[in-house]
Amino acid sequence: MASVVEYKGLKAGYHCGYCESEEGKVSCGMWAHTMTVQDYQDLIDRGWRRSGKYVYKPVMNQTCCPQYTIRCRPLQFQPSKSHKKVLKKMLKFLAKGEISRGNCEDEPMEPTMEDAVAGDVALINKLDIQCDLKTLSDDLKESLKSEERKKGKTSKKAESNDLIQSQNIEAKLGSGEPSHSIGVLTVPKPGKGADLSKPPCRKAKEIRKERKRLKLMQQNPAGELQGFQSRGEPLSLFPPKARSNQPKSLEDLIFESLPENASHKLEVRLVPVSFEDPEFKSSFSQSFSLYVKYQMAIHQDPPDECGKTEFTRFLCSSPLEAENPPNGPACGYGSFHQQYWLDGKIIAVGVIDILPYCVSSVYLYYDPDYSFLSLGVYSALREIAFTRQLHEKTSQLSYYYMGFYIHSCPKMKYKGHYRPSDLLCPETYVWVPIEQCLPSLENSKYCRFNQDPEAVDEGRSKEPDRLQVFHKKAILPYGVYKKQRRDPSEEASVLQYASLVGQTCAERMLLFRS
Repeated sequence: MASVVEYKGLKAGYHCGYCESEEGKVSCGMWAHTMTVQDYQDLIDRGWRRSGKYVYKPVMNQTCCPQYTIRCRPLQFQPSKSHKKVLKKMLKFLAKGEISRGNCEDEPMEPTMEDAVAGDVALINKLDIQCDLKTLSDDLKESLKSEERKKGKTSKKAESNDLIQSQNIEAKLGSGEPSHSIGVLTVPKPGKGADLSKPPCRKAKEIRKERKRLKLMQQNPAGELQGFQSRGEPLSLFPPKARSNQPKSLEDLIFESLPENASHKLEVRLVPVSFEDPEFKSSFSQSFSLYVKYQMAIHQDPPDECGKTEFTRFLCSSPLEAENPPNGPACGYGSFHQQYWLDGKIIAVGVIDILPYCVSSVYLYYDPDYSFLSLGVYSALREIAFTRQLHEKTSQLSYYYMGFYIHSCPKMKYKGHYRPSDLLCPETYVWVPIEQCLPSLENSKYCRFNQDPEAVDEGRSKEPDRLQVFHKKAILPYGVYKKQRRDPSEEASVLQYASLVGQTCAERMLLFRS
């Protein structure tokens, strides 16, 4: 099935939750009726992001708070000191029921949903997205079948699910956006941040002893070992403490074995976002209740703003089509809820997309009664470990996308403390290590990170006439469509869409025209 999108154009001058500007936010958006995981992967690698089925891209050089796509490299990730504290705190709670309710200095302010899509929600309300979706679905299926017949192929599926539920989608989208993908992350205090590029700290005494050994070796290579052995020193150049003090891996810290009589049991379940999935259906009510509790307690949302409709549209409605290729992960690609079950009840849900090259974190909601467990940090570390696990079978799946990094907003800078990580250049769409980007961001909100002045966007739209249009039950290239329509007023919008999605997606996705 091909992706079907309806481009809504540029929207400027609406409320920004990051800097509270009433008219500073500028973005372009489209409604994704359905989308393949490869198309969405390619779009997020060009600065797009989804909120439910609405896919948007900030206009970086115009918006008040530029939002840079950020990804972590889990294969090189080492947990910091404060990450380890969170993991040990969870283990102590599970093993002995110990609760530490001190101030969590490693947790920054929880980002709020209103900061995210508040402006976008109002915007989507105004879009008046109305088309007969059932007809669109049938038309598309019919045209795809005729395309298949032309190629002499038979349709693989005699019956496919309706592309889009025949429901009216002009009601507001849920109240959150992926820029708050992982709840809370670690912000080391000034001067205390662990620099992961440096080796683990060692005591001065150990360093002095090692220097002494090396000096003795240089002076008397033959007698060095004898001299140290006579004092009962080890044969190795490194004291045993330094050798056994290798930092524990993330997995060692997460999956440390618990005693048989442990106080609590934690289970993490991955559930596909689909009302056809029995596990998703059976846990929906409990998951929804948890969402309401979280929104009201943490973000002070009134009950009418966190209803079942909002929850479903924002966190249970995804344009991504589930795919299970033989070379993909065992769970397949698509949208999932990662549920954290403590003693038989859900205490947190991480909403994630599993894509060809990454796990993309969408949102997290949790039981405020368990805030003492730093579930924002804990779930992020679990998602990094999960990405590493998926990588073992699917080698190209090796990144963890954390949504948007907003340097100009202090409470959103925490994402930059997951190292190593990269930011996406908003002009050439290449990834640049965050350390190289920060000095520029200190001087200017908007930056081109690619230092090569000659570099261009390699994936840019070069042949817009090859863009695929879906119009009146037919799929046709834009070059043919525009000759039929002869409506010059449409061209600017179509060319803008092509420039933002790039040539590859423009040729693969179907741009719906009514």
